Amino acid sequence: MSPDSDAASVLQGIEPTQYPRLGVPRRPVTESRFLRNAWYVAMFSSDLDDGRLMHRTILNEPVLFYRKEDGGIAAYTDRCPHRSVPLSMGKLCPGDRVQCIYHGLEFGPDGQCVNNPHGSGNIIEALHLRSFPVVERHTLIWIWMGDKPADTDKIPDYSCLDGRPELHVTRPGYLKVDAHYYLVVDNLLDLSHINYTHAGILGNADAVKAEVEITQEGDVVTASRNSTDTETPGILKMMAPDLDKGNLWNSISWYAPSNLLLQFGISADGEPKESGTGYFAIHLLTPETERTTHYYYTASRYNVLTDDEQNKTMRDLIYKMRTFAFADQDVPVIEAQQIALDQASEEVQQALLNVDAGPNRYLRILEKLLREEEK
Repeated sequence: MSPDSDAASVLQGIEPTQYPRLGVPRRPVTESRFLRNAWYVAMFSSDLDDGRLMHRTILNEPVLFYRKEDGGIAAYTDRCPHRSVPLSMGKLCPGDRVQCIYHGLEFGPDGQCVNNPHGSGNIIEALHLRSFPVVERHTLIWIWMGDKPADTDKIPDYSCLDGRPELHVTRPGYLKVDAHYYLVVDNLLDLSHINYTHAGILGNADAVKAEVEITQEGDVVTASRNSTDTETPGILKMMAPDLDKGNLWNSISWYAPSNLLLQFGISADGEPKESGTGYFAIHLLTPETERTTHYYYTASRYNVLTDDEQNKTMRDLIYKMRTFAFADQDVPVIEAQQIALDQASEEVQQALLNVDAGPNRYLRILEKLLREEEK
């Protein structure tokens, strides 16, 4: 199937009003349109220090996180049921208890109120808070926001982060994007934009004509854009300093609802991907609200060809280059998109290009999952 026909086929039988290509309708997006029975990244494991109370807003809900004395993680509603003060403003007490800063109510790691210091000390049902399943895996803290049993088999495979030498994994990054997460996924699954928005760093003119191939396995969508006899982009040139041109391998997979894994690398012309070098880029998007997104990112190199002295310098430089590409190049475009869509006087019907095949395919799957959950 050609890229053009694939881009068109993913929209067949779908009414634009119920499933707009742009990803974000101009009308308000309701909380119900978040996929709740799914895993979202709350933070990197390294972000949650012992003794620290951490707040995150996820799918419009305030959540408190902290490490228990046994090293496990507690997560429950970050809002005292008495006067709605965030419990993250309080203090962590012995026995994994959190004491509210306002009136001293205490809560256990399951969100249950365990101490009411006032009056008779009666603890009524209304004083208990909702807790959330949490799993620590692949150096990440995952949270399940839904009401169905949490299925750990649905956590995406980011084992490329496990057991890797420190110098082969870039330090973790975080950005808060003032836009709906659909727009960020659209950006990441569209591999063509790197040749323009990130020219010289992640792409270049040689790769513009490469065809997009879209594949699907279950609910996982992968967009690939590979090219031959291509000038080595700047970030890969550091990893393969002797390779000025070669086969450029570029593929990104989307895991519902908003986690992505990209493989980006270069090999000598005529040689397989495995003979070259590159990295796995991890992109983790967690909706904060309908108009804000937590964006976590890191990268793990494969088939490293440089020595540790080079890797020390490179680790920080790769982080800085990728952060520049996201923070200074991608995010201003995405946030401007959001503003333009919100300012439109009527719902926007965007034109389609062949490069939209990946974004449209994931949107179709996501809509299916949302409708199944809303039944």
